[in-house]
Amino acid sequence: MENSNKKYDLEERTALFAERIRDFCLQLPKNVVNNEYIPQLVRAGSSPGSNYIEANESIGDKDFKMKIKTCRRESKESAYWLRLIITDNSSAMENERAALRQEAKEFVLIFTAILKSRENKD
Repeated sequence: MENSNKKYDLEERTALFAERIRDFCLQLPKNVVNNEYIPQLVRAGSSPGSNYIEANESIGDKDFKMKIKTCRRESKESAYWLRLIITDNSSAMENERAALRQEAKEFVLIFTAILKSRENKD
């Protein structure tokens, strides 16, 4: 039962991250650069959650590991796009950008730990 609670917590946490990314992007200034970066950030920021759900419904260990690797890769990509995106330089937007980047980096660590623990069982 404890394991399913952790699973649910990470599903919820990644969903909240996707919602925060969405809300952040809606507040960004529209310009030629952000018009390219925003779609990339929205895709990358919502991907860890959807792929984590798919990992938990995987058809085998190999499929699970591939989905978790995708979660990790998309988390890294989210941090990258957050770095590049142009904000209005307000402290609120910069604070949210920093918090989102930190969350993306934490997801990388979490998904790496999941992979390592799965490999240790092999």
